[in-house]
Amino acid sequence: RPRNVIVLPVLFEGDVKAVIELASTDDFTGMHVAFLEQLTDIIGVVFNNIEVTMRTERLLAQSQQLASEQQSQQQELQKTNEELAQKAQLLAAQNAEVERKNQEIEQARRALEEKAAELALTSRYKSEFLANMSHELRTPLNSILVLGQQLAENAQKNLSERQVEYASTIRAAGTDLLNLISDILDLSKIESGTVTVEAEEVTLVSLKKTIERNFRHEAEARDLTFATELARSLSRTIHTDPKRLLQVLKNLLSNAFKFTEHGSVKLRVFVAEKGWSSGHPILDFSGEPVIAFEVSDTGIGIPPDKQRIIFEAFQQADAGTARKHGGTGLGLAISRELAQLLGGEIRVSSKLGTGSKFTLYLPAVYAGPALPASNAADALALPGFPSMLATAPRSQDPGDDREHVSEGDPVILIAHRDGGVAAMILEAAHAAGLKGIITSRGEEAVTLARRYRPTAVSLDDSLPDAHGWTVLSRFKHDPELRHIPVQMFVGEAERIAARMRGAWSSLTGPVTTADVREDLGRMLSYAGEAQHRLLVVEGGGAESGKIAELLSSPKINASVAASGRKALDLLSDQSFDCVVLDALLRDMPATELLKESAAEPRLRNVPFVIYGDGGWYEQYRKSIEELRRTVAVRVASSLAVLLDDCWMFLHARVSDLPDSRRQLLIAPQDQDVLADKTVLVVDDDVRNIFALSGLLERQDMKVV
Repeated sequence: RPRNVIVLPVLFEGDVKAVIELASTDDFTGMHVAFLEQLTDIIGVVFNNIEVTMRTERLLAQSQQLASEQQSQQQELQKTNEELAQKAQLLAAQNAEVERKNQEIEQARRALEEKAAELALTSRYKSEFLANMSHELRTPLNSILVLGQQLAENAQKNLSERQVEYASTIRAAGTDLLNLISDILDLSKIESGTVTVEAEEVTLVSLKKTIERNFRHEAEARDLTFATELARSLSRTIHTDPKRLLQVLKNLLSNAFKFTEHGSVKLRVFVAEKGWSSGHPILDFSGEPVIAFEVSDTGIGIPPDKQRIIFEAFQQADAGTARKHGGTGLGLAISRELAQLLGGEIRVSSKLGTGSKFTLYLPAVYAGPALPASNAADALALPGFPSMLATAPRSQDPGDDREHVSEGDPVILIAHRDGGVAAMILEAAHAAGLKGIITSRGEEAVTLARRYRPTAVSLDDSLPDAHGWTVLSRFKHDPELRHIPVQMFVGEAERIAARMRGAWSSLTGPVTTADVREDLGRMLSYAGEAQHRLLVVEGGGAESGKIAELLSSPKINASVAASGRKALDLLSDQSFDCVVLDALLRDMPATELLKESAAEPRLRNVPFVIYGDGGWYEQYRKSIEELRRTVAVRVASSLAVLLDDCWMFLHARVSDLPDSRRQLLIAPQDQDVLADKTVLVVDDDVRNIFALSGLLERQDMKVV
């Protein structure tokens, strides 16, 4: 067993490098301890040197490894630099090639621009040529048609039947030539892109009636069966251009009748599920139903090899020198282009000897023009195509009630340019229990009025496509619409003019919702009255006693005043919707009564109709023109005009009149209305002057 144990730390600069433990069977002396303590200092230095040497060797090894890795990386970098140099050379070569191709493209672009300029110039020359030729051809044709018609009518009965037949043939030939010129101009306009689409709601029933009216006599003359059929699954209307649609259908039906000698011609309209070209940009992707207009006949048919060329201009299936059927070959070419303009297409199927079937496919809602079927696949990739679908020019305001109108519902038609004003009127109409239909187009306003028969109309004096006064005039000259009260938005200076032209009321800006509600309430109250009040002021004229009898009606409560003073007393005590004045009052001039009425603010909205001959009016013309600034005054020179003016101001239905007076109101009373009138004819062609002068002189007119 050890006798002694000694433990010594090995230090170097205060850090412990190791620990030495010694055991001995003998005792350690002081000398031993001193020696060992000195030894540990030396061992500390040695350990430190060993540690430093090992660290140095380790760092050297790491340095050598890093140097090796760096050399490897340098080799890789050199290799990469060589590859980049090769790519740079290749890129330089490619840049040179691209530069060369850019120069070629620039040359090609300049060549295309030159060609485009040449084509534009050629197109302009062509358009100018067609326009000039149109004028030069139409001018003599107008003379031929007018003179041919006069000869064919044989008014003086001095031509033989053979000569009348010659004149009729001349006129028919001239009409055919005029139609050819119109077709050529139509095709030229379509090709130049100047034909625009004016889409609106088209009632299919009215379209059917128009087609039947145009072709019924043609069918009877050819002893053919003609039928039109509307499928029950169809909606009541489609949204397209009615003029262009009717033009296409007329072309297709005219061809069907021309090439059919026995059997039948049929027009069938239905909702199509298929049949058009696959990939058609509008019909496949517009999201609306597709309507098919199918024209079928039992005629001669079309050979398969001719079914494509018949849609080209001036091409016909029967194109030989001995052809039996006439025509220019433009009808189907124009129809094809118009079909594409309407966003659809025409397809044909036919067998020789058994008949043909032409089908026009159109979207139920117009969504922009379609490209030709051959380009339909490319059309889908065009960046402008989605925007064309998104900007369908449908004029219907989605906020109105047209989709919810039932038979018998009270409706107000709102025709305004400003959508904010239209919304304000619609809100007032809803508060009054009315349903509202909004449009911003004058032409559509008249169409909607005929379809929905509104209780009232609110009309702006300026619409995008028509002047408000023009729309008001169309309402007041239509026997089926003239009774509808019209609320007119006008300037302050035109307030009386609106009343004088038949408007029930006139609002001047700025207008509030309260103003609209109040005026609308009065208008509805007036429309709902069982009787309207009329004051007849009799005078000394020969017809004075007949006026009250002429204007009597179950819907009119007529009061009679024998003098102007009694009329003023009645006007101060009672309310009247219209006043009829005899021009020759017994106690005062009619203009004096008007002046006193104009001084009363309560009477300024009451319309006056003065009945007198032309001589009286010429005498008081200046006074009446001054009075028209403050009061609505019209002058009637005949009983027919008097009845027309009164019925317009009273907003009475024409159907409420007895038959005799209804004919007096609708038909002109005097058939010789042109006799003894003077007309100025202005034309740069003496042939037109000669033809028109002869036509007008037959009406006993004085021609200058």
